[in-house]
Amino acid sequence: MSAFASPISGVVPPAVAEATVMTVYPSVAATTFGQALGRLYRLKGGFGPLSIGRLALLATIPVGLMLYLSMRLPWAIRRYRLTNRRVMIERGINPQVEQYVDLDRFDTIDVVVSAGQEWYAAGDLVFRRGQIETLRLPGVSRPESFRRTCLEVRQSYVSVAALQPEPARA
Repeated sequence: MSAFASPISGVVPPAVAEATVMTVYPSVAATTFGQALGRLYRLKGGFGPLSIGRLALLATIPVGLMLYLSMRLPWAIRRYRLTNRRVMIERGINPQVEQYVDLDRFDTIDVVVSAGQEWYAAGDLVFRRGQIETLRLPGVSRPESFRRTCLEVRQSYVSVAALQPEPARA
């Protein structure tokens, strides 16, 4: 039995513990080579259902598979984790935090889709505080849903933090 009993199952206040809300993994669209393949795959020229992009896709299946698997190697695996306190970029099987931004350290999140990422339905999430970029998550697959979740969790965090009493100072 835990020391803190939550009235809502699975909900943990940020002051008590850091709890994962959502985890996403970058797609191959996070890499320069993956974006180059995406630009190639979207080429429309050709005859009927046989387009240059589709033929290129068939020809590069082994290359694309190697790229995907190389991103899943134990020392190379990355994940983007949203918690009730922050958004993090983690690397490795035993996750080590590479970068993070606290939920109260950004006010907007932009979705930036580079050339080649649109073929994968992916984009970069750019966290900003005013005009300053505080964190970038490259190659997020279907970035709009993760963006909305981050903004909702941020709003909850900021709203609750605003109602908390200030600690007494000596």
